[in-house]
Amino acid sequence: MKDKILEALRNLLTVKFWKDLVIMTLGMLVASAAVYYFMLPSNLVLGSITGLSIVLSNLFAMAGITIKVSVMVTVINAILLLMAWFLIGHEFGAKTVYTALILGPMLEFWEKVLPYEKLIEPGQTSVMGDLWFDLLCFVLVVSFSQTILFNINASTGGLDILAKIVNKYFHFDIGKSVTVAGAIICSTAFAVNPFRLVIVGLVGTFINGLAIDHFTSMFNRRKRVCIISKEYEKIRSYIINDLSRGCSLYGVTGGYSGQDYIEIQTLLTQDEFASLMAFMKDNDIHSFTTAGNVNEVYGLWNDKKGKKMKKQLDK
Repeated sequence: MKDKILEALRNLLTVKFWKDLVIMTLGMLVASAAVYYFMLPSNLVLGSITGLSIVLSNLFAMAGITIKVSVMVTVINAILLLMAWFLIGHEFGAKTVYTALILGPMLEFWEKVLPYEKLIEPGQTSVMGDLWFDLLCFVLVVSFSQTILFNINASTGGLDILAKIVNKYFHFDIGKSVTVAGAIICSTAFAVNPFRLVIVGLVGTFINGLAIDHFTSMFNRRKRVCIISKEYEKIRSYIINDLSRGCSLYGVTGGYSGQDYIEIQTLLTQDEFASLMAFMKDNDIHSFTTAGNVNEVYGLWNDKKGKKMKKQLDK
């Protein structure tokens, strides 16, 4: 127990902890703004815990009990956080505890700073004035925030917890997991909303899943670079020592000239690829280079931990 406490205290002093904390706070600030300004005024019930909270809040109102949506969001998220902690992992659970619990207060924050009623023009029923525009704005902003949080092993809470569980145990893509979990929750809106609004919510949930998959592929995109050059040793040395990336060497034979060459293959980020091209240009290295996008990479690749492990294996 003492060792776990000391480890937790050490984590509080790392740059990664504070960086992730800032990212989570800003991500939730943007997500809460999308919920408050686009979802609540138009009464959209997408496949989300906020949507479920709207349904439950309306049901309680019919029974004469007034419960604010922000309070309902906090209560439901608190229950789901226990599932995140035990079913997904302590890091994801701890981060989601923070993001989920600040969603309700952040909705209150936007209500105090700039109530959406002030943005709705006379004759309109929502901020954008059109249900589909509200849906589009909400989905694009929230899915981007969700992707940023998923990328640091966190989430916005609620539906994302259910989606992560589906992703972990059924091995669906994260976007498809959001769609499956969201569609089930969205169907609860038949209890309080017209048929048309529920269908709009289901469409929005589907688009949300597609947008998350799209943004996720953008975050994970790498360059697969193939280089044929007589000065391959200089290029290999730069990739390994300056970029701290691995590479593979292949013997190839030119189909036209019949000469033997060495081809270098490596996976780089966009910035690393640009640095490599600048290095080759500055050193006047002649080569034949091709590059293509790779959306998914597995193994010892991405973070500093992976690089350290790779260096240890090299030793």
